[in-house]
Amino acid sequence: MNRASVLQSGALAGILWMALSTLFAVATGATIKHIGQDVPAAQSAFLRFAFGLPIILPLMWMALPLRLTPQQWRLFGARGALHAMGVMIWYYALTHIPLGEVSALNYLTPVLVAIGATIFLGERVLTSHVLAIVAAVIGTLLILQPGIKVIDSGHIAMIGTAFLLAGGYLIAKRLSATVQPTVIVGMLTIAVSAFLFPFALWFWVPLEPSQYLWFFLAALFATGGQYAVTRAFRAAPVTVTQPASFLQLVWATILGVLLFQEPVDFWVLLGGAVIVSSICLLAWQESRKSPARGGPVAA
Repeated sequence: MNRASVLQSGALAGILWMALSTLFAVATGATIKHIGQDVPAAQSAFLRFAFGLPIILPLMWMALPLRLTPQQWRLFGARGALHAMGVMIWYYALTHIPLGEVSALNYLTPVLVAIGATIFLGERVLTSHVLAIVAAVIGTLLILQPGIKVIDSGHIAMIGTAFLLAGGYLIAKRLSATVQPTVIVGMLTIAVSAFLFPFALWFWVPLEPSQYLWFFLAALFATGGQYAVTRAFRAAPVTVTQPASFLQLVWATILGVLLFQEPVDFWVLLGGAVIVSSICLLAWQESRKSPARGGPVAA
C-alpha cells in the first residue's frame, strides 16, 4: 500500500469512528429523553454515571499505584463538581426541548473551551478564535431566534451546560499534562457519581426494573461514544474528523421526528452548521500550531 493509500485509509477510519461516536451520543440522549420527565434530572444523571462505574473501575485498578498531589485532587474535585452540575441541567434540557436543539446548542462547548484557554491557560488569541466566537454567537441566535421563538428553560439550561462542561474540559486539559487519560476519565466518573448522589437522593423517585435497564443502556452508549471518539483521534487529525461531528445534529433531528414526533427546524440545522464551522476553523488552526501526532494523516 502506497503512502497516499495509507493517508486516505486513516482519514476514512477517523471519519467513520467519529460518525459512530455521534450515533452513540444521540442514542444516549434519546434514551434519557425516552425515560422522560417522570425521573428527576439529578437522579437520571446519577444513574447514568453510576452504571458507568463497573465499566471504568477495572481500568482504574491499573492506575492504583499512582500518587496524586493535593493540587491534582483539588482539580479532580473541581472538575467533578462542574461536570456534575452540567450533566444535571443537560438532562433537564433533554426532557424540555427537542433533541435536535439540545445537540445543536451542545456544539457551543468546544468554542467556549477555546475561549477559556486564551483567558485562563494563557494561550495566544488568534484571528480564528475571534471568528469562531462570532460564528458561535450567530449560530446560537439562529437556533434560539429571540423575539421570534419562545425561549424555553431548556434552552437556558443547555447554554449553562456548555459553560459548565467547558470549565471541566479546561481543567482536564491542565491535568492531562501530568495524569494519564484513563485516570482522568475514571476520576471524572467517580467524582460525578459522588457529587450527584446527594441530589439524586433528595429527588429520588421509585423506578421500574425496565427503567434501570434503560439507564444501563445509556451508560453503555456513552462509554461506546467515548471509545469511538478516542479511536477517531488516533486514526486521523481533528481537522479531518471534526466535520463528521455535524452528523450528531442530523441523527438527533431524525430520531426526534421518528421517536418523539418533533418537527424539523431548518433554523436549528442552519445554526448548528454555523457553530460546527467555527469548531472546524479552530481545529484547523490548532493543527497548524501543533500537528497531531500518531495519526497517519498527520504524517
